[in-house]
Amino acid sequence: MDEDADLDELRERKRRQLEKKAQQEEAEQARQEQADMQKKAILRKVLDSDARERLERIRMARPDKADRIEKQLIQLAASGRIQQKITDEQLKEILAKSQSGSRDINIERR
Repeated sequence: MDEDADLDELRERKRRQLEKKAQQEEAEQARQEQADMQKKAILRKVLDSDARERLERIRMARPDKADRIEKQLIQLAASGRIQQKITDEQLKEILAKSQSGSRDINIERR
C-alpha cells in the first residue's frame, strides 16, 4: 500500500509539473503574439503599402535581414525620427545603406 501511495504522489507531482510547463509555454506564446502584433502595428504606421510589400519579399528571401531592418525602423519610430510614412524608394535607400560593407569578402592566398 505504501508503494501505491508513493507512486500516486509521483504521478500527481509529474502531472502538476506538466501543467505548470504548459501554462508557462502558453503565456510565453501569448507574449510573443502580443509583441508581434505591436511590431506589425508600428510598421503599418511608418511604412506605406509598397514598402511593406518589399519588406515582406525580403523576409521570404532573407528573414534575418528583414528582422534587422524592422528593428531599425521601430527604433527610429520610437525615437520620433520618422515624421511621415516611409516610401518604397526610402526603404530602398535604407536597405542600400544597411547592405554596404556587409557583403565584402576578402580571400588571401598564402
